[in-house]
Amino acid sequence: MTHTRKTSPSSKLTPRLKPSMLSACMRLMRLDKPIGIFLVLWPALWALWIAAEGVPPWPELFVFVVGAIVMRSAGCVINDYADRKIDGHVSRTKHRPLVNGELSPRFALGLFVSLLIVALILVSLTNLMTILTATGAAALTAIYPYMKRHTYLPQVVLGAAFAWAVPMAFAAITQTLPKPMWTLYIGVVIWTIVYDTFYAMVDREDDLKIGVKSTAILFADNDRIITGCLQVFVLLVLIMVGNSFALQWPYYLSLTGVALLFVYQQCLIRTRQRAACFSAFLNNNWVGMLIFVGIAASYMLPNTV
Repeated sequence: MTHTRKTSPSSKLTPRLKPSMLSACMRLMRLDKPIGIFLVLWPALWALWIAAEGVPPWPELFVFVVGAIVMRSAGCVINDYADRKIDGHVSRTKHRPLVNGELSPRFALGLFVSLLIVALILVSLTNLMTILTATGAAALTAIYPYMKRHTYLPQVVLGAAFAWAVPMAFAAITQTLPKPMWTLYIGVVIWTIVYDTFYAMVDREDDLKIGVKSTAILFADNDRIITGCLQVFVLLVLIMVGNSFALQWPYYLSLTGVALLFVYQQCLIRTRQRAACFSAFLNNNWVGMLIFVGIAASYMLPNTV
């Protein structure tokens, strides 16, 4: 007499299959959440258009668009590697691939190195000055995830990393790093601090429990007034950028729209609810796009100087 093992109907309907490695890699690189790519890409496009005084050469444009995707992905991978032991304690991050075991830490490190190699190949298509400048981007990307353990200002390091596309763009187009370019760089850094503070406000309660530092914790109850003041400073810096590079009225019109978006973001965070703070963070994609439209439109007009 032979015995057959009985299987329950439920086991047939719900087989135990792990998510594919490709899906896990995409989530590790945050390709399913492209907002970070846009926030890296917009300053790069601003700088490319200003440096080229209009539409930049297509090879450089290709390098910077693809490079933004690659470097943002690399930043997410090394961030999740660094935070793999604490992400499980944060409601927003507890299902990330390194936390639930879909991918190994060793694999994540290998992926990070691979992405840096791809970035190096891309930047090698430009010039020596851009290659040398790119080392700063790689260094900032690698150290940022560890700053939240040692300082309440990791958003400053993130801003420096996201803004590094600005000097790289000028190096690629003009092979110079003019002083007004650093004004734009500072503006991007401060803007990043603002929107990443909104992002950190989402995790503030969890971060306080596990000892992770951020500007959201540093600013505490003054978070709204400080981010508001920083937004005013961003607008002033962007006006200086417009004057330095002789941008025309469409650019200043776009800054008017940016000011209104900043007011809207302050309205969103007034109750400090997680979903509203996250919406304020996401809204900065429109800020970046609006500034780009203003810059691009400015160079489409006849030069009156």
